[in-house]
Amino acid sequence: MAQTLKAEIEAFFDEPTHTVSYLVWDKATRHGAIIDPVLDYDHSAGEVDNRSVDAILARAGVLGLTLEWVLETHAHADHLSGAPYIRARTGAKVGIGEHIRDVQRIFRPIFNLPDLKTDGSDFDHLFADGERFQIGSLGVEVIHTPGHTPACVSYRIGDAVFVGDTLFMPDYGTARADFPGGDARQLFRSIHKLLALPPHTRLFMCHDYKAPGRDVFAWETTVEAERQANVHVREGISEDDFVAMREKRDSTLSAPTLLLPSIQVNIRAGKFPPAEHNGVRYLQIPVTAKHAGAIGP
Repeated sequence: MAQTLKAEIEAFFDEPTHTVSYLVWDKATRHGAIIDPVLDYDHSAGEVDNRSVDAILARAGVLGLTLEWVLETHAHADHLSGAPYIRARTGAKVGIGEHIRDVQRIFRPIFNLPDLKTDGSDFDHLFADGERFQIGSLGVEVIHTPGHTPACVSYRIGDAVFVGDTLFMPDYGTARADFPGGDARQLFRSIHKLLALPPHTRLFMCHDYKAPGRDVFAWETTVEAERQANVHVREGISEDDFVAMREKRDSTLSAPTLLLPSIQVNIRAGKFPPAEHNGVRYLQIPVTAKHAGAIGP
């Protein structure tokens, strides 16, 4: 697959979840895709809104785009996906890495979801490592980059790669690897798969949190910049050193605010559980006690 065509890219930053969604399109055919869309969710009120997705769809409309895909880099733990809304509005197919089946099998018992299918069939397409497809005349290559989760993939489109949570900006480092199914050693190897790409390759992050000393959010860098300056994986840092650092650091991190609602929705391709007899949809919140008897018998 030729990697000469250059995608048009616009970023949409959701500051409450520090998530970057992307509108990507082929200038020649006006066909496009949305990567990692955010559904606005008010955790305290249990309310959802489509304003962030509507902003992307409105921009796609202004550009006259036909949306072919909603591409998820993984089942996110920090925001709910807006994929079903986009699919309903545009007919775009929803795709994710084929190892989402592993993630579904891991989390089905955690949330006690007997109705959850673990074959990935809630998604329209499951991508295999190395799979290639088209967005208009743009060639897309799928790169399996596990470690943060088993299902993480990166999408390479021309000279651009959308890396999900595998990497952050050079001054911030790398993703955590302590969620169920995560693996710091796998993460290191996945990162080096990306860092083996040509040095001019542009890398687009899924998140940014402003590293200490930086005043603005940022989400685009290059392979060369990551090789030279990433605080966790720059040249000279060994796999064992990275794993020790990552595991020590992860042990100090709190769970993301939207972890519990996000995971159980996103492993269903962004769909909420079916409504119960009263017409209301409910999310499961597992409760554990730190001390015996804290929540009664």
